[in-house]
Amino acid sequence: MNNFKLKIGALLSSAMMMVAVSCSDDFLDVAPTGLLAEAQLSSLAGIEASLIAAYSQVNGRGNRLGSPSNWVWGSIRGGEANKGTDPGDFTTINPIQRYENDAAGGEMGSKWNVCYEGIARANNVLRLLNNPGPDVTEADKKRISAQARFLRAHYYFELKRDYNNTPYVDETVDYGSGLEDVKNDKDLWPFIEADFQYAIDNLPATQPQVGRVNSWAAKAYMAKALLYQGKFAPAKSLFDDVIANGVTSNGLKYDLVPYYDDMFRGANDNHQESVWAYQSAAGTGSVANANPEFDLNFPYNTGPSGPGNCCGFFQPSFTFVNAFRTDANGLPLLDKSYNNPGNRVKSDMGLNSDQAFTPDTGNLDPRLDHTVGRRGIPYLDWQDHPGAAWIRNQPNGGPYSPKKYVYERSEQGSFQDNSSWTPGYTGINFMIIRFADVLLMSAEADIETGALESARAKVNRVRTRAMNSKLMRADGTMAANYVVSTYTAPWTDASVARRAVRMERMLELGMEGHRFYDLVRWNTVQAELDFYLALDGTILTGALGGAKFTDKFRLVPIPQDQIDLVGSDILIQNPGF
Repeated sequence: MNNFKLKIGALLSSAMMMVAVSCSDDFLDVAPTGLLAEAQLSSLAGIEASLIAAYSQVNGRGNRLGSPSNWVWGSIRGGEANKGTDPGDFTTINPIQRYENDAAGGEMGSKWNVCYEGIARANNVLRLLNNPGPDVTEADKKRISAQARFLRAHYYFELKRDYNNTPYVDETVDYGSGLEDVKNDKDLWPFIEADFQYAIDNLPATQPQVGRVNSWAAKAYMAKALLYQGKFAPAKSLFDDVIANGVTSNGLKYDLVPYYDDMFRGANDNHQESVWAYQSAAGTGSVANANPEFDLNFPYNTGPSGPGNCCGFFQPSFTFVNAFRTDANGLPLLDKSYNNPGNRVKSDMGLNSDQAFTPDTGNLDPRLDHTVGRRGIPYLDWQDHPGAAWIRNQPNGGPYSPKKYVYERSEQGSFQDNSSWTPGYTGINFMIIRFADVLLMSAEADIETGALESARAKVNRVRTRAMNSKLMRADGTMAANYVVSTYTAPWTDASVARRAVRMERMLELGMEGHRFYDLVRWNTVQAELDFYLALDGTILTGALGGAKFTDKFRLVPIPQDQIDLVGSDILIQNPGF
């Protein structure tokens, strides 16, 4: 296992710096046990430990709605999934999936708290570098500060997408020096760009520890930030460079993993498709290092014949599953007819596991069965998904289970951590940016700059991998009727090309936390969520019946407790809340 994974989280307490207070009774100033003085942290070892603490915060440290997996903020809000399980469990998610949350809601500060803790840790590294110990060289300062600024940009990017503008705090502002007076009246984008540019200019192309970010990850993330702002030409230039020349931190040329599911297997972590991933590890003594936000998101009541055994959350939606229907030529139904009664994927909704179920025999994209657990289809290497036996409450969540980032039977004890209340913790890295994502973002930039055929080539590259990723049963037969192909006709209409790329992002990146943010930046969020609720809201009436998206829910409200803390003249609430 990569040594960088094991270090994350292990040095958190050593990275917390004690702030000394001037007092005439200095003999009373005793450092609390377990805290280090600034002089100790200013050494190279101390600064490296502080940097690892900034990396470790990326996965949210057990805050299930704080990590960049964005399974609630991106996927559930985006209509790819619902909360699932029982309506009375984790009730603070219920108003989020119904677009009814308010500023005082229990999860409104989850992302805020995680990101500002990460920012504080990154700023602490930069502050230490202002007065480092004698063993810290100029080269050390450059490589460490570049990583810290990349991480700070990442945390602010996450805040920007959810809350829009939030207080910008850098290493020059700390407790007692104006921190509590910083307003949320500045656009975060210029600060995010500046940090990513610094990382691009100062990070190496490869790293001695693969979990550390490199210059190519910085270029990809910068291009993503530009794309979100509609700066398509500079984004395209960066994406083209990353696609043509980029390598992973361990020196692998960026490319697609040949078989779709292989990118989600622990033994393949840090593969050629992983542009930036947070490093997950099992067996470290703390499940906070092992995808702590996913412990609920496994099939329910599986016993020893399935993974996790708890708790039935994060169930894929009917609309999302139907979107994998393909036409006679193996292409997606871009006219959105997949929710029409004749095109919907057959489900066993309402059936018990001992009742007969007729499997779907229509044309499907095989990525469906690498993303969604559905009855009668092999669930990794465990068994065929049995249907309702693995679903906690079908009327509330539907008949489907999540499948990505779930451990295989063969990964028990190696990439699965069984040291806590549930075995649902894994040491499988979560990819924040992967190469297929880069290809599809680049295709968007191509379309908006007039390079339609370049966009088609990139989409086809992704679809070719899907063609090579048909799920097979043990007897060598296909698990379903997979019919998928590439776009052979030239793209001459930008609007058609745009629909194709946007559909491809849903199919390729489904359940990975991107969907809602894509819909918002495309300005299609109202129409798409109306479409989703028109079907899922009529089937899952208890969970989604009567739910309605309105424009104010493009953003998460500024947490009310933060406004109460500093005042409404400092933090301005987002419109409508």
